[in-house]
Amino acid sequence: MGGDRTIRETLRGWAFLAPLAVFILGFVFVPVAGTFIDSLHREVTFLPRAFIGLGNYRSLSSDPWFWQSLRFTVLFVLVSVPLELVLGMAFALLLHRPSRARGALRACVLLPWAVPAAVSGRVFELVCNFQYGPANYIAERLGLTVGPVNWLGSAWGAFFALVAGDTWKTAPFVAVLFLAGLSAIPGDLYRQAAVDRAGPLQRFTRITLPLLRPVVVVALLFRTIDALRVFDLVFVLTRGGPGGSTTSLSLYGYDAFAGGDVGYGSAVSVVLFLVAFALSAAYVRIGRFGRGLS
Repeated sequence: MGGDRTIRETLRGWAFLAPLAVFILGFVFVPVAGTFIDSLHREVTFLPRAFIGLGNYRSLSSDPWFWQSLRFTVLFVLVSVPLELVLGMAFALLLHRPSRARGALRACVLLPWAVPAAVSGRVFELVCNFQYGPANYIAERLGLTVGPVNWLGSAWGAFFALVAGDTWKTAPFVAVLFLAGLSAIPGDLYRQAAVDRAGPLQRFTRITLPLLRPVVVVALLFRTIDALRVFDLVFVLTRGGPGGSTTSLSLYGYDAFAGGDVGYGSAVSVVLFLVAFALSAAYVRIGRFGRGLS
């Protein structure tokens, strides 16, 4: 009887999981497998489809523009993601404190997150405008520059403009995740720490950060994957310029698809997937957050 019941419960569990499994299979695994298969073929517009094995990947290995886009993408992730985590944590700690204006402050902080990336790209294009952009006005008033700077006309200026635009938009998303984590921490722990005369820094490092480890891991993974596939902000703000210095992997793959080389663009997409997987695994392992996920 017990064995029959176990079998029925197992079958019932698989029945509940079946719709999700079909969805994942149809909308995740099949497209990923199809992209990998396409990357093994020469599939160019007006040319017959032909299997070339790792030919597209060999072409990528000797393509300087691919390596340039890979360097930019990895550097963009390494700069923007930590900055967003720090600002998101600061916003979350500020908004978590009891205040009469907490609701209004939360609404103001979340506004950039609601703005489409294409719109935020246009906003920062105006901010960095050479003639009338407020970035030059502020820099001149602070004595940082002598004259107007062509921010989007230099490689580093365009890079930091993209980092600023991405951070402005997505730091609120990280703040929302951290706010949820802060709300789940029992208040008794802080009251006990106050009785023990623990300072704000001690409470943050001994209570807040350890208990927020699972949230930090989730925010880190989400933002890493999202920053790796950055496309719309780059497309609107710099279009990969100047001189291809801000071309991301997503934009490079898009240009290949737009040029009719589906196989080459698929190979770029596969490399992007592998980089996202490797970086995500490295974050979890190096940060020693594995226990926080269990």
